[in-house]
Amino acid sequence: MVTVDRLLTVREVADVLGGERYVRRLIEERRIEYVKDRRRVFIAESVVERYIASRTVPVRRAA
Repeated sequence: MVTVDRLLTVREVADVLGGERYVRRLIEERRIEYVKDRRRVFIAESVVERYIASRTVPVRRAA
């Protein structure tokens, strides 16, 4: 069975990542996967989660 992620608009992703210009630059530079339907652009929720996880820096514990 295939599961389909919820597709988010650029504006919805911008609310999470901090700016529409930033998200559009990620798309333009092809640094994030996206779906294009004619002129509309969508980003799967799991793609946003992976993007955040790949840039998460672990906390160092004091010795």
